[in-house]
Order: sequence, then structure tokens, then C-alpha cells
Amino acid sequence: MPALTLKVGHYANHHGGLAVTRTLGRAGVPVYGVHEDRLAPAGLSRYATGRFVWPTAGEDAHQRQLLDGIASVAERIGRPALLVPTDDHAAIFVGDHADVLRRWFLFPDLSPAVVRCVTDKAALHQRCVALGVPAPSATVVTTDADLDAFATHGVFPVVAKRSRPWLLRTGRRARSTRIVPCADELRGLDISTPLLLQEHIPSSCGEDWLFHGYCDQRSECVVAFTGRKVRSFPPGAGETAYGRSEANLALETEARALCQRLGFRGVMSLDYRYDRRDGQYKLLDFNPRTGAIFRLFQTNAGVDVVHALHLDMTGREVPAGHPILGRVVVVEGYDARACRAERRAGALTAGGWISSWRSVQETAWWASDDVAPALVALGRVGADAARRLARRPSPGDAWRPAPPRFLPGRKGGRW
Repeated sequence: MPALTLKVGHYANHHGGLAVTRTLGRAGVPVYGVHEDRLAPAGLSRYATGRFVWPTAGEDAHQRQLLDGIASVAERIGRPALLVPTDDHAAIFVGDHADVLRRWFLFPDLSPAVVRCVTDKAALHQRCVALGVPAPSATVVTTDADLDAFATHGVFPVVAKRSRPWLLRTGRRARSTRIVPCADELRGLDISTPLLLQEHIPSSCGEDWLFHGYCDQRSECVVAFTGRKVRSFPPGAGETAYGRSEANLALETEARALCQRLGFRGVMSLDYRYDRRDGQYKLLDFNPRTGAIFRLFQTNAGVDVVHALHLDMTGREVPAGHPILGRVVVVEGYDARACRAERRAGALTAGGWISSWRSVQETAWWASDDVAPALVALGRVGADAARRLARRPSPGDAWRPAPPRFLPGRKGGRW
């Protein structure tokens, strides 16, 4: 059965979608993808059977455009396909329009209310409080008066998060999380959308942990993995740059129980912060989709969460296996920038960074059997840097709706 990766946002250098294409393509699955332009790296993978060049947007006003476009995508594929959302707004779109999308696609039967609850950071915090799930203390700010009150009486530094980190009007990804060091910087934040001001757990008494898994129709985790987020970018409040698979039974038990209580089904990735002050693993984020770093986790039977999704949704048994411990995956660009920031802070030396790479089993962009995506991604980074230096607007800043256009992938024909 073929698979379609669906991303709504305009950020072509997305290693999560590339990882899905590679992991299923290497298993012999025909993989199609939705991409914002012809030079999206994932679309140029040798494992891509076909690609749909389709500028999309995530605002509610464009739901009709998304539905019409996905119908033409399904018609072009020509047979039922597994639908794999790779960003939050794609997951919300699939949940909200599941009845229509099931005409053409297979995906887990997950309540749209659950999807919206876990992607809305304020709603997730309230749900954690109601269920007794440990989470950092937090305050929701919606007005200038609320913001000024917290700036006057709150504790700094504080973690500021967009409660609903939906896409910007241009379709580009907003920076939704940052550490705010002082009241003056907090007062300068935009509050056009609600802000969640969350307690900052300092690195001196905290550790970042990950949980990735796949839940079947009974909300039981068929595969479950835990690991450490060793480095992130931006440091302390960003995406995984250097991750290592580690066993953590206490965290796994807590995450499995949460999925059961929420009635969650499908692939998920959760971010936790361990607080040494009270010995609790505190939930920071719950992503109802494949995490960009999911290739960090694999069983000794060769199964990751995307394999489990495809096997289960096509009625096959997921092979039993144990997580491979000590597996290290690096996102090259993020890790280089994280290293630079940590060196400035005196938390990492150049020798320590180089030494840490000796344990790496897989990199997010570079793969010896699939070189083109890494080269194209590097070229795009250089082009973006040149554009910023010349102070020219990005092409993605002027978004215009358009129907999807099919191009054969390298696996599917000439390109």
C-alpha cells in the first residue's frame, strides 16, 4: 500500500518528512509527498515515487482549498493510501475532515477533539492539571494587561509558548517557543494569539526526555521508545539536535498511561522535562503525529513508529522486539548551531562536540544511499542566507493558493 506524507506549512527543509520517505521507501513502499515547491529536499529523495508541488495554507478559510486539492491528489495516486501527517496543522486537518478523507486514505481513528486538545498548549496544560499529570506551572496570557501583570510580578526566566502555534498567514512556520529572560523582553512579545507562560526548569536541575510510540485502536502502545534530548536548537527550548535512545521505565509507564486515558490512537511524540527538585517527569509537548526525530528509535526487529503505523493499518502484525539502546541520531544543521550556542555559554567544547559525533548511527539529512536531499537542503540554506543579507523577501512570503501539480519522483520515473 502506498503512503502520502502531508505537510501544510511552508518550510521546505523538513527532515521529518524526508525520514518518513526513506523509512517506508527502503521497505519497498511507494511514497508520495506534498511539497511547497519543486526543490523541496524530501521530494528529491531516491525513495520518492512521486511528489505533488502544492502551495498550501493552514488557516480555516483555506480548508475548502485543502479538501479539493487532497481529492485530486488521491485521484492521481489512484488507489487507497496511508496518510501520514508530518506537522501539527496537517494532523488537525486530518482529524477535522476524517469522514471525507477516509474515502481515499487510511489513518488511525482519532477523535479531532483529542488532536486539538494536545496541540493547543493551554488546553494540554489544563488537561494535565485535571488528570493529575505532572507539568510545569503555567499562566495563559491573552491581553496587554495580563502580560504587564506577569512582567511585574512573575518569575524570570520564563518559557513563552504560542498556545495555538498554528501557521502564520504566509504559511511559514512561526517560532512558537522561546525562553524570555526578563520583563522588558516579555512586554515586547506579540499577543495577537494567546501565550502560555510556563515555569522554566533550569538545566542545572533538569533533563530533556523524549517518548515516541504508536498506539493501536485500543490505545495500547504497540511500540514505545524513550530517549534523551542531549542537545536542542534553540538551546533549552527547541527541536532535537542530538538525541540518544535510553531506557526509562518510569517515563514509559507514565506516557503509556496518559495515552490510554486520552484514548489516543496513532503515532505520537512527547517532550518531557525531568525536574530533579521533585523527581517528576513533566510533560511539555504532545505531538499527535510523527516526530521529526523518530528515526532515533528502532527495535531490534527493525521497526520504528512509521513501520508500526503501516503494518497495523494494513492489518498486519507488528513484530515483537526490544528498543535498540544507545542509538544516536543527529540533525546536522541544528547541532552545529546548538554547539555554537553552548560553546558561547561555556557548556561545551569543540573537542567534546567532535567526540560526541563518534557515537552517531544516523544523520537526519546525509545518507550514503540518498545524497540529493542533503545537497539540496544545504543549497537552500545558502540561498536563504544570501537573501537575508541582500534584504530580499522570501518567495514564500507571498502565498497564493494553487492546485497540486504532480511530478514523478526519482523512484517513479525520470525527473
